[in-house]
Amino acid sequence: SCFIRTYAHQNVQCICKNIAEEGGTQRESELAMDLSDYGGYPALVVALLAAVGVSLAVSYLSKKGSDEKSKGPPAPKPKKGPVALVPQKKAAYKMTEKEIISHGTRRFTFELPSPQHVLGLPVGNHMYLSATIDGKLVSRPYTPVTSDDEQGYFQLIIKVYFANVHPKFPEGGKMSQYLDSLKVGDTIDITGPAGKVIYLGRGYIRVKYPGKPEQIRFATDIGLIAGGTGITPMLQIIKAILKDPSDTTRVSLLFANQLENDILVREELEEMAEKHDQFSLWYTLDRPPENWSYGSGFVSGEMISTHLPPPGPTSQILMCGPPPMIKFACLPNIEKLGFSEDMYVPF
Repeated sequence: SCFIRTYAHQNVQCICKNIAEEGGTQRESELAMDLSDYGGYPALVVALLAAVGVSLAVSYLSKKGSDEKSKGPPAPKPKKGPVALVPQKKAAYKMTEKEIISHGTRRFTFELPSPQHVLGLPVGNHMYLSATIDGKLVSRPYTPVTSDDEQGYFQLIIKVYFANVHPKFPEGGKMSQYLDSLKVGDTIDITGPAGKVIYLGRGYIRVKYPGKPEQIRFATDIGLIAGGTGITPMLQIIKAILKDPSDTTRVSLLFANQLENDILVREELEEMAEKHDQFSLWYTLDRPPENWSYGSGFVSGEMISTHLPPPGPTSQILMCGPPPMIKFACLPNIEKLGFSEDMYVPF
């Protein structure tokens, strides 16, 4: 299938190199080398070679995944300082800096209780910002863009949804507009941590659905689907993987937005993709500009099959974005592609 051929084409050279370096047989290495140079072959031969390549890849990755899994998740690292967040306890945090990144995007810096404090938010989790707006309590989930190693502060990047811009949402985003109205020195109430997913490291993911037992899943390949501001928890997972030399998890991101200017943390994402072979990046836009070199339209099955890992016992797909995107674009397509419920998590 197109799915198999594309995935084999993208990964066989990397697999070939790893087989040679990590003790694959001479025959496996020779076959992988042959497969990595099939560019000029007729289509039928390409398809056959791709199928053999996938078979070789499955054999190799199964062994590698088993070896990695046997190591177990890494022990939690001691925090650099005292932890600010206390579960179920609300606290006020003072804004110390407000940066206008673009017309509708802001970066806020908030102060922790002391210069030694860390926020204490597990990778993949979020926290709730709350405020009384127009006489009603409003609470919304957000994830910082700074890592939990930072002491004394944390930062949020916020997309402001202004009133009277989108016909379907004439009031705009209540919390994002409220945050935009804050001045340096003002405070916001925060509670946390919260969320279904914690990335434990080295491919291990803790998944806890409300009312269900905790699961510890393992993946050699993690596919991320993000929509809009849903990029922030995904950014934390990507950064956690790439900064740990012992974490060999391959991670791929499919990032959906309406306009090119809506792409948050684009420079940081592209810099990481340039520096790290284990991270791949693909965008899709609802309204792309001329000469746009990435995808267009809603998240589709073809995009998922081309740019994210295939279904398998060591694959995980994590999704975060607007509920309609998750419900109507992501879930139906990943299920059609053969992902079972233990292979994906909508945030």
